[in-house]
Amino acid sequence: MTKIAIIGSGFIGRAWAITFARAGFDVALADQATDAPEAALSYIEGVLPALADNDLLNGHSPAAVRARLSAAPSYAAALDGAVHAQENAPEVLAIKLALFAELDRLASPETVLASSTSALLPSAFSEALPGRHRVCVCHPINPPYLIPAVEVVPAPWTSAETMTRAGDLMRAAGQSPIVMKRELDGFVMNRMQGALLEEAFRLVAEGYASVEDIDVGIREGLALRWSFMGPFETIDLNAPGGVADYVARYQQIYERISPSQWHRVDWAGDVLGTVLAERRKRLPEEELQARQVWRDRRLMALAAHKRKADQDFGA
Repeated sequence: MTKIAIIGSGFIGRAWAITFARAGFDVALADQATDAPEAALSYIEGVLPALADNDLLNGHSPAAVRARLSAAPSYAAALDGAVHAQENAPEVLAIKLALFAELDRLASPETVLASSTSALLPSAFSEALPGRHRVCVCHPINPPYLIPAVEVVPAPWTSAETMTRAGDLMRAAGQSPIVMKRELDGFVMNRMQGALLEEAFRLVAEGYASVEDIDVGIREGLALRWSFMGPFETIDLNAPGGVADYVARYQQIYERISPSQWHRVDWAGDVLGTVLAERRKRLPEEELQARQVWRDRRLMALAAHKRKADQDFGA
């Protein structure tokens, strides 16, 4: 077995723990809050049966996956023998700086130190570390045990070996790594998601469409293709002659639209009242948690369907 250290056992850490344990790794969870690892394990025990029901435990039983998980009494104990440490602390630079200094001191020189951060560049918290070459970002879309894409992002001084090891480990864990060539604010996924959200808020703020109409356009339109194809494959298949043909036919449309997208609206301005009113009409605040559970069950069903479809297509 290969050991993984989960540093920070909250919302993201417990999801990573499921991902790695399901793939056959031994996983030790640690947190500065001494009761957090046990709370994470209790949560995981409640999730594993549903994953098994959807055949999302790689053929293992919930008991077998649970047996690979343990609560560590300290960061040092979690890191002992670990080939990879996945950090999941709050998105506060001061916290990351102090924590990575401690991890760099405690971990074996061969241990890859990866952060789940979605908002901080790896250079911001690794520059002064003696072992800065083994630090990178492995940023998931939560929960990673249902959504496989993960961004692997280097700092300017991250070694090629570290990037290779991190990418290979993510593949071994069943993830689909996006291995970036250099760091960039927002990485890949948040930049693409941000572009869509900017346009969504703009269309609502300027009175072109309702919140639900925007959601319909994605949910019942673009997302149906995007659930199994990316944007480049989509356009490659959307013109008889492929991507070059698509560019020749349709670039002029987007060129014409683009100038009207060069301004932005304040998400926290007047438009927020409209969005809140429309969303709370469709989903009262007290039903948010139940809907989140519904979302995760739908993601489980979709993940199971995609896995079976890929297997059938490959056969």
